[in-house]
Amino acid sequence: MTMPARSAARPLKPKARTPPLGAHMSVAGGLGNAIDRALSVGADAVQIFVKNNMQWFAKPLSDAEAASWNAHPRRKELRTAIGHTGYLLNLAATNPDFHARSLRSLHEELVRAGQIHLPCLVLHPGAHMGAGGPAGLRRVAESLDRVFDELPDHPVRIALETTAGQGTCLGHTFEHLRDLIGAVREPGRLCVCLDTAHVFAAGYDLSTAEGTLATLEEFDRIVGLRHLVALHLNDSKAARGSRVDRHEAIGRGHIGLAAFGVLLHHPKLRRLPMVLETPKGPELNEDRVNLATLRGLLAKPDGCA
Repeated sequence: MTMPARSAARPLKPKARTPPLGAHMSVAGGLGNAIDRALSVGADAVQIFVKNNMQWFAKPLSDAEAASWNAHPRRKELRTAIGHTGYLLNLAATNPDFHARSLRSLHEELVRAGQIHLPCLVLHPGAHMGAGGPAGLRRVAESLDRVFDELPDHPVRIALETTAGQGTCLGHTFEHLRDLIGAVREPGRLCVCLDTAHVFAAGYDLSTAEGTLATLEEFDRIVGLRHLVALHLNDSKAARGSRVDRHEAIGRGHIGLAAFGVLLHHPKLRRLPMVLETPKGPELNEDRVNLATLRGLLAKPDGCA
């Protein structure tokens, strides 16, 4: 993969009252390249896959590869970095072999995330595959307990990601997240990542500033904003309540700009990393445009477009 040309773009000077902004970046060619890619678009936050997201397993992370991240000369220019698990994982799988692979893969990804000192690893809760929501949630909680037992005192937390609710996917209601946190033996090892496109497609109202505030209040009442550690900022190509997971550039989808203004200025979210997962090409120009849009909203006192 050709590395994008390094841009002179720089993020606004970090302030305690502004959230770290960034994007999901490829680790093609080495983990450290994701840092270069993030900085090239002016990001001060980044999300990465800790291994190939469409493969079950990978060779153990070598000391040299971990050092390409940990000892990167510009690593400290990023305010924060988070990880994301691969897409094959399903902790609610009913197929025994598939479930065993999911457990092993999550274990290995947590180990890799620990080697590069990531605070959390974002995880889609899983799909119940016809077993039903309650049974699926129980299986996810039991699976998390097994992995946590295998890695006692491991510093990397699992951030359960809100989902769009497609198929039999779990995690599309705030109650699902609350129940999972309440069901595991070590709830402190779980936290939450809120994806705007997903919660919108799941039926929550982010179409207006008022609706967004009400959705955050509902999240706080059911799950608790104290559990929220990161946000995925994505507009949605799909309509509210469609249960269709299709990301769009900021301000160009059914969500619009108002929701993002509210999130960026919310006093309880101001220090949480907010990363893009929006469509982009190899030169990453779309990330530059989307980050500029977000920073434009940040520059407005009330976040209004």
